[in-house]
Parts: sequence; C-alpha cells; structure tokens
Amino acid sequence: MLLKRTDVEDKLMRLKGRQKSENQLLHEVNLILEQDNFKDDKIKNTLSSPKVASENDFKFDLLETKNIYHIDAIKTICIDYRLRFLDTKYFKGKLPYEAISKIKALEKTHDIELKGFKIIAPSKLFKLENADDPLLFAPIGNGYYYLIHKWGNDLSPFRKLLMRPFKDFGSLIVFTLLVSLFATALVPDGLFSNKMTSSQVGTIFFFMFKSIAAMVIYYGFAAGKNFNNAIWDSKYFNA
Repeated sequence: MLLKRTDVEDKLMRLKGRQKSENQLLHEVNLILEQDNFKDDKIKNTLSSPKVASENDFKFDLLETKNIYHIDAIKTICIDYRLRFLDTKYFKGKLPYEAISKIKALEKTHDIELKGFKIIAPSKLFKLENADDPLLFAPIGNGYYYLIHKWGNDLSPFRKLLMRPFKDFGSLIVFTLLVSLFATALVPDGLFSNKMTSSQVGTIFFFMFKSIAAMVIYYGFAAGKNFNNAIWDSKYFNA
C-alpha cells in the first residue's frame, strides 16, 4: 500500500484553521500593518520636527565602528566638497524607504527612539532660509555621529578640485593669482612692443589680477556666496 505524499501547504492550512478563524487572522495582520505604518509616520514626523537633540542613548557594544564619525571629520568633508550638514527638517529631497527601515531596525536593536537626525548634502537639496549624495546621521553625543544610511549618486571626482577656490579667502586669492598668471601668459609677445619687458609683463599681470578679482568679488556679492568654512553648518542661503 502506497502512502499518500504529504502536502505541506495543506497541513499548514489545516493547522491555521484549528488555531484561528480567517477573520481573526486578518484582523491581527491588519493590526501589525497599522502599527508598522504608525511607526513609519512617527519616524517621518521626527525627521521633519523642529526639535533639536544632541545625543541618543545607543548601546555602544552594538554600534558598528565604521559608521561612527566625529564632527571634525564631517566638517572637513563638508568644507572640502562644499556640502552642508543640517537638520533633516531642512532637507527637501525624498528620503528613501531604506533609510526609514534602517532607523526602525536601529530603534528596535537599541530599544530607543532616535532623534536629532542630520544630513550631509549639497545646498540645493535643502530648504534654506534666505539671510547628489545625501548621508543621514543620528547624534551619539560629545561631537560624534552615527551614519544610518547613504543614498543617491556619488559626487563627481572633480568636485573637491572645483570647490577648492571657495574653501576660504586664502584659497580664493591663490586661485585668482593662478588664473591671472595664466591669462597673462596668453597675451601674445609683441602686442605692445617688439619684445615685452618685465615691467610690461608685471603691468599686464596687475591689470589681469584686478579685472579677475573684480569679477570674482562682484559674482560673490551678487549671488550672495560665502566660503565653504562659513556655510557647512549654516541654515541660511546667503550665509
């Protein structure tokens, strides 16, 4: 006599039928989903909340060392690449659901409710008050932050070089001098005389430097721009 093969799905359905009615099961699943949605909404409200927090009660043994960064390192990166480090309430980009999921996982692991979120991103991704690679952080305390999630595209490999002139006033002066030297070198020999003397070259360089410096200053004031080391943590558009 051949034994009938076991249908696991059938056994599972029979067991489910003995344990709970279909309506009760659907009700319990619906409650779980509602609780999960409530948790999502609560996290989103915290991310957009104007309240500021400087630390969270993480369980340090459960933190991944590679995700812990000091404010000094964050400041250096922001200045080098002309990025902002601001509260998430100013962020106008869309937070991916992976970020919400990681926040929920951290809250469950550490048995806490995270707060004080901050994001590193270019200025254009923030709703800044008038006076391509976001990273979401939560404060640990004493100037340390925990990286929760990174999304979007990586920055251009040339961004650091392109933003170098705007790092500080000294960098801008050096950049202006280099551009002036380059512009002076482009002036053809014999433009003013058969062979230019050193004094003529110096005069041309001085003229180039004044002209380029005037354009840089005009652009800076007209556009309300400031140096990287002044805006990295500023919420103002024209800081």
